[in-house]
Amino acid sequence: MVLIIVLSDFAAKNNPVGGSGRETAKLFRKPFRAEAIQPTMVASMMPDPIPTLSARDLLAFYLEAGVDCALSDEPVDRLSESEAVADEPPAPRQMPRAGISAPAISRSEIAPAPDVAIMSARDIAPTAATLAELRALLETFDGCALKATATKLVFADGNPEAKIMFVGEAPGRDEDLEGRPFVGRSGKLLDRMMNAIGLDRSSAYIANIIPWRPPGNRDPSPQETQICLPFIRRQIELVDPDVLVCLGKPSSQAVLELKDGIMKTRGRWYDYDTGRRKIRTMPTFHPAYLLRSPSYKRMTWQDLRAVKKALQP
Repeated sequence: MVLIIVLSDFAAKNNPVGGSGRETAKLFRKPFRAEAIQPTMVASMMPDPIPTLSARDLLAFYLEAGVDCALSDEPVDRLSESEAVADEPPAPRQMPRAGISAPAISRSEIAPAPDVAIMSARDIAPTAATLAELRALLETFDGCALKATATKLVFADGNPEAKIMFVGEAPGRDEDLEGRPFVGRSGKLLDRMMNAIGLDRSSAYIANIIPWRPPGNRDPSPQETQICLPFIRRQIELVDPDVLVCLGKPSSQAVLELKDGIMKTRGRWYDYDTGRRKIRTMPTFHPAYLLRSPSYKRMTWQDLRAVKKALQP
């Protein structure tokens, strides 16, 4: 097959009338030497070799695609399982006899509809009298599909008696592995931001709207945010801080029900009404955004200075 293609290419290049029809047939009847076929002609017709990737390059590709954790510690041979299943004859399907009902499927195996999950969260979240009870409710709550793909529940970190509370959007890979919010690169930057105004994790309380990590660190969907929103609202009520800081646009829009972006809302004071009192709330940039755009750190410093002033008696 390669020889025919090369000869056709050779005939087309040496035929003065374009290598078609009767002239092409005459050309092939003429004797020619095999040396006339240049190596470059053969090389141009060969497909490009498939590049070989090292283990490091393959891991880098997986990270770029969002695959940054394994589902199990031991590898699973999926092909052997499929072959074993294929060798077994399919079990005959038995229809339930009259008068005997089919076995019921447990409700936990069926994911509830988003509107049902939202209503369920709104009903059970206010029943938590303490932060420990609220955490227990989240441990048993199956209304959010993110729970099935996350490694751990990322509830909170810091001092529940603190006068200031920081609220982010959702945990990342490091937070999912440790079960604590803001422990990765953005968490280290948040620690430096707090240290700049005389705070640390012993004098602040940190949480996220979404307590489970979205797969591949994708943005939470609006339905997932609405499902988890009643729990973070109850969490704010139980902590009852004097100052609330919303980190980033998603947190500010969800908690304060704002429509403007973070560029317009940052640096301004808002009132968050818990039903018992109003908490002074400041939206500012998320530390992850500051890592991508360091030029906005100056604006964030202005916001933190205002927060520090508000905490002073």
